[in-house]
Amino acid sequence: MATIKLNDGNEMPQVGFGCWKVDKDTCADQIFNAIEVGYRLFDGAQDYGNEKEVGEGINRALNEGIVARDELFVVSKLWNTNHAPEHVEEAFNQVLSDYKLDYLDLFLIHFPVALKYVPPSEKYPAGLTGTEDDKLRYEDVPILDTWRAMEALVKKGKVKSIGISNFTGALIDDLLRGAKIKPAVLQIEHHPYLQQKKLVEWVQSKGIAITAYSSFGPQSFLELDNKGAQSVPGLFDHKDIVSIAKKHDKTPAQVLLRWATQRGIAVIPKSNKTERLVQNLTINDFTLTDDDLAAIAKLDMGLRFNDPWDWDKIPLFV
Repeated sequence: MATIKLNDGNEMPQVGFGCWKVDKDTCADQIFNAIEVGYRLFDGAQDYGNEKEVGEGINRALNEGIVARDELFVVSKLWNTNHAPEHVEEAFNQVLSDYKLDYLDLFLIHFPVALKYVPPSEKYPAGLTGTEDDKLRYEDVPILDTWRAMEALVKKGKVKSIGISNFTGALIDDLLRGAKIKPAVLQIEHHPYLQQKKLVEWVQSKGIAITAYSSFGPQSFLELDNKGAQSVPGLFDHKDIVSIAKKHDKTPAQVLLRWATQRGIAVIPKSNKTERLVQNLTINDFTLTDDDLAAIAKLDMGLRFNDPWDWDKIPLFV
């Protein structure tokens, strides 16, 4: 499997399994099945609410000898309510407990948005508004303070690499000025409708690897009644993507994933069907032509589906 060498020397698989919205009832079986067919990177988060089930699938595979722990690359993310330095390690320990693992391979700050702490005993995962009402409550925690606590996890040997998610270039630039450990990975929404070319170019120039989420564009957001997702054609049915897929004798999904990996970006698709799992994993055996890339480049419309502005007019991407 292709890997990406991170700036701290660790190797990250370029194709992984994304755990967002994986149903808890089937999650353990899906993770186990994904490991059986060859997946080694699993991208989870506190906010997904299924880390116990992800851990169950991982540990079943470990116990049956299908894979060794050092062959896996397990990821989680620090939720917004745990940005205060005194809560970072507490949150991380909860993740380890849920996964039933001794360490993580990568831990990301999920969003550069600090919310009021919610004790796990009251609500876990905390969500956006905690337990009081439907209002978001913020905490004045600078990103660098949170990052210092993330760095401490590395120094304690609890996590191999640390990174960030949903950060803008200006925020990353500011973080780099104070970071003692450079972020290894930036995870961003990235698909033909939101290509973020300048951000990708700049971040890669800084030696930070990029992981794309929502590689299939509106597909993941239709069931969430996202108005933006409902306003555009699905990428699986888009005439340009379908045409490119036919030319290479591949599926539209494989074309969308290869479009990212061909430019050095990691991807984390998911599926509950074994055939599609295998297809998504085997995407680096063909090369998109310059004409293919040019056709896909024309689809960019800056259309973002995951935007904190929709939560509470948070100006992250304004």
